[in-house]
Amino acid sequence: MSTVHQLRRRVREALRNGRRQVGTFLKLPSPDVVELAGAAGLDLVVVDLEHSTLTERDAIDLVRHADRCELPALVRLPRVDPALVVRLLENGAAGFQLSTLRSAAEARSLREACRFAPSGTRSVSLANRVAGFGSVPLGEVLHLEDTDPPLLVGQIETRVEEPLAEVVRGLDVAFVGTTDLAVSLGLPAPAELAAAVAAVASAAVAADVAFGGWAPGLADLDRLGLGDASYALVGSDLQLLAHGLRAVVHQEEA
Repeated sequence: MSTVHQLRRRVREALRNGRRQVGTFLKLPSPDVVELAGAAGLDLVVVDLEHSTLTERDAIDLVRHADRCELPALVRLPRVDPALVVRLLENGAAGFQLSTLRSAAEARSLREACRFAPSGTRSVSLANRVAGFGSVPLGEVLHLEDTDPPLLVGQIETRVEEPLAEVVRGLDVAFVGTTDLAVSLGLPAPAELAAAVAAVASAAVAADVAFGGWAPGLADLDRLGLGDASYALVGSDLQLLAHGLRAVVHQEEA
């Protein structure tokens, strides 16, 4: 049976207790990367279906392997696709990170796609690995999903016309995408970008959700206004691989 419910609980409890969870984006379709991330001590990974060449099949293979490795694997989505959400959840996805969240309606759509009735609109099937391919009774499946539902992260990376706290309320993490946010604001002065990041952090507090963000490295969190982030994504597997390869070449040249 899948361990995904225990993994969700582990991350959610850590966030509630202020223990920073550190992860990275996965853009390569290799189970080796999943195992390397776990062995390195990362708390989670985020399979990237927005900025990568990963297919749905790749994403399913990665979340299945991460579940077996007892490493929480969320999936970044460019938009809410209820059918895709169901297939990923049935294969062990710990949750979802929705890009460019602009409204409370979008956040509600994501929540509903992840939850069974009466809380949501997710369709029910027991013919999948999380339900033990039919060996787990329906009542138990419903109870597990209600007790430890998918982790939900909303990326704020553009101007949002609604109150930010209302947009992220009901999620687990209000995540600021600093790069896209800077571009959407016209590459503003550092003080203006810092104010925009601080607004997301304040919204997270007001909505009683965790604050998160992306940085090239942990040492960059403070510089980007993410010092209080309890959900921190650092680079990506491709970025870290490129950094390591360049370091080898530069060391050779030296």
